[in-house]
Amino acid sequence: MARVGESRPVLTATIGLVAIAALTLAAFNFEAIFSGATTYRAEFTEAAGLQSQDRVTVAGVEAGRVQSVELEGDHVAVEFTVDDAWVGNRTTASIEIATLLGSKFLALDPRGDAEQDSGEPIGRERTKAPYDVVEAFNGLSGTIDQLDTEQLASSLTTLSDTFRETPPEIRGALDGLSRLSTTISSRDAELKQLLANTRQLSTTLAERRGDVVKLVDDGNLLLGELQRRKDAIADLLEGVRTLSVQLRGVVADNQEQLRPALETVDKVLGVLEDHRDNIGEILDKEAVFIRVFGNALGNGRWFDNYPCGLIPPATSPLGGDC
Repeated sequence: MARVGESRPVLTATIGLVAIAALTLAAFNFEAIFSGATTYRAEFTEAAGLQSQDRVTVAGVEAGRVQSVELEGDHVAVEFTVDDAWVGNRTTASIEIATLLGSKFLALDPRGDAEQDSGEPIGRERTKAPYDVVEAFNGLSGTIDQLDTEQLASSLTTLSDTFRETPPEIRGALDGLSRLSTTISSRDAELKQLLANTRQLSTTLAERRGDVVKLVDDGNLLLGELQRRKDAIADLLEGVRTLSVQLRGVVADNQEQLRPALETVDKVLGVLEDHRDNIGEILDKEAVFIRVFGNALGNGRWFDNYPCGLIPPATSPLGGDC
């Protein structure tokens, strides 16, 4: 028997592992545990392209997400959650087409006089799956490829000739069938090419569905950013308008003070304009004075100059002119 205070590593490790497992389970099922959503199951004859995380709508309003799509024997079991919506015991479920690119969603039509038991699945008698358009085009293209149009035209022509003596109504219908068969036979190559191109187009769209969806999402982001920039420009223009109103108010309030100042500035500019030539001449001659004065004081502390004419020529020991 372990003493009091003695460590029990096995028990501690077991408790730690159980706690880690519980936290991991709660983390992976956080939304289902803490969001208050109810989990239901439905049985379908086929998945029809439905995938995990596709939308679940109740009466046309999004109310949950598909959690899993799994094959169980001869049917497909779809597990999904519904949050804050009533699901009756006669509710029908159908897989609907969300976009032309093949995206699907699960639509619920709530019915019944009691709530659906979450432990009981919605049976196949209350579910419906759509027919895939891509598979329909592929199947039609394959059928047309194997169709002998010449034999079909010949059969319809023979049928028309056989019933030629029948009443006018039947004869007219058969003549129409004959002309239709002739048209189909004459356009056999074009029809096959059209269906082949249709099959290629539908297959390409099915393969590039993710890229097209991403392109549409990026387009939405671009439009959202343009809308935000539009709002920013509108705010800027509104600010400029407000500023102009404020400036007009400042000018109106200080008109008496601004007018004398502007008149004084105008007078000063007039005087400068009248004496522009004199000012230019002063600046030109000042340059010579500054250059000579700079040469005289360019030897440090000394004033270096030559005073010419300070002594009369007759008494100057140097004699002569400067």
